[in-house]
Amino acid sequence: MKRVERESLLKSFALFFLSLNLLSGAIFYFIYTDARHNLDESLFMEMKLCSLDLKCDRFEIGFEAAENQPLHLLQHDGDTRYAFFPIPRSESYVMKFSFGVDAYRQAVGAITRALLWQYVGVAVLIVVLSLLFSFYALNPLRRALKLTEEFVRDILHDVNTPLSALRLNLAMLRRETGENPKVARMEEGVERILSLQANLRSYLGEHALQRETIALQTLLAERTAWFEKLYPDLRFTLEAEPLAISANREALIRVIDNLIDNAGKYNVRNGSVTITFEGARLTVADTGRGIREPQRVFERFYKEHERGMGIGLHIVKKLCDEMGITIAVTSEPGAGSRFTLDLAALTLR
Repeated sequence: MKRVERESLLKSFALFFLSLNLLSGAIFYFIYTDARHNLDESLFMEMKLCSLDLKCDRFEIGFEAAENQPLHLLQHDGDTRYAFFPIPRSESYVMKFSFGVDAYRQAVGAITRALLWQYVGVAVLIVVLSLLFSFYALNPLRRALKLTEEFVRDILHDVNTPLSALRLNLAMLRRETGENPKVARMEEGVERILSLQANLRSYLGEHALQRETIALQTLLAERTAWFEKLYPDLRFTLEAEPLAISANREALIRVIDNLIDNAGKYNVRNGSVTITFEGARLTVADTGRGIREPQRVFERFYKEHERGMGIGLHIVKKLCDEMGITIAVTSEPGAGSRFTLDLAALTLR
């Protein structure tokens, strides 16, 4: 199950479960208060009957002066319940029937335990219903995601044929014309489309997880040289110490390319991009427009400009998580951005 599916399932479950739980909790609260009221009514009726024949062991019976004592009315003092009843042919004293604290608490406890067991049974039923509802609600999303992924895969597959033809014909044209800036720009355009293809494959999770030994300094030099051709108006600076790391080459190239590409794409005219690698920390910094909400840049489809699809940095974060790379971003509008990757988990020791 994909992350977006898990998130949707958990949110649907939480919403349905909490809603039903709150409703059932309110219902059980009213049932509890009604049960307490019925207990008091039952005790009063028993006291009333007991006042007629005095045949009851459940209550304590006493006599008090009949000085303004309310008769035939259940009263309470804390958890004690009592009532006064008249004595035949006596106007000076009244009978007092009391239901003690311990006995009353035991009766209330029995009601509470019975309702709690019922509530547990209802809660289990709610969990089952919530899961069924969540999976039912998730089905349309899963079908939509599957159709979208199949559509994107079909597009990627169909684009391979014209791209292969373009690359072949451009190679033949280069051999015929020699070094030609127009051919070079077309080749760069084809490489850019291939890069977008790779991004979409990474977005779909179609990347290998095999690790290999990579000379990071050499790889950074290759990728920097490629982007220098793509952004000739920018100044690229590379400062990297030699270090061999163990990682998936394709995934690491995706991360580096997306970061450098963003640094170039959203830079200012005649700006600069600085790539540094020192002590297992790789930094890509630019002098571009900056980011208004850097805490959101790794969200899927989040973008602050019209260019792009909003998945590049999401892919970067996804691949970094899979490779064990910690990534951080600092940015300020108008002052550029800085992305830092901690590659300590990939270094060969």
